[in-house]
Amino acid sequence: MPNLSLTTRDVARELARRYSTMTHEELDMLESILVPMKFQKNEMILAEGQICTNIYWVAKGLIRQFYYKNGKELTEYMAAENHICMCIESLFKEEPTRLQMMAIEPTILFALPKDALEQASIKSVNIQMLYRKILEESLILSQVHADMLRFETAQDRYVKLVKSQPQLVLRAPLVFIASYLQMTPETLSRVRTSALLD
Repeated sequence: MPNLSLTTRDVARELARRYSTMTHEELDMLESILVPMKFQKNEMILAEGQICTNIYWVAKGLIRQFYYKNGKELTEYMAAENHICMCIESLFKEEPTRLQMMAIEPTILFALPKDALEQASIKSVNIQMLYRKILEESLILSQVHADMLRFETAQDRYVKLVKSQPQLVLRAPLVFIASYLQMTPETLSRVRTSALLD
């Protein structure tokens, strides 16, 4: 089924398949809180200073989270189809975020509004499980990325990204990949050449 025609029901089923089994009634509940959203290439999903109120599921496209430091734009996270994205600190503290979220390609997201998700979690233990597993996955991905930057060589970082998220490497501009892996575009170019030769 092409992603373009994904319905809220399809997404509810996919989320249930990945994170928690659900009854038809629970699927109905989950489907009722999903909000489809469309973004053009380079359109801002969340700007600095806004409060993140949603967990986003990428149905189609590619998004990135980034921030500015000393006038430089630094990529914090990227997500392609079937991945989750959120500004977790802003989401839970209900404070303005310093991160920004932008569509790298024309993108379709399904938003899970935090308030609606928490209300549904009170009524359904399976939706509560889904919520918890999404948060666990987000925290683990964040830790894995931080450890990769701390402990691994530039070459190993690139190879790991190719293995874990090949879509990102194929579709994201090299300047974003370099920033995400905390290396210069020149280093990334050398690393890619070396990886191809291995």
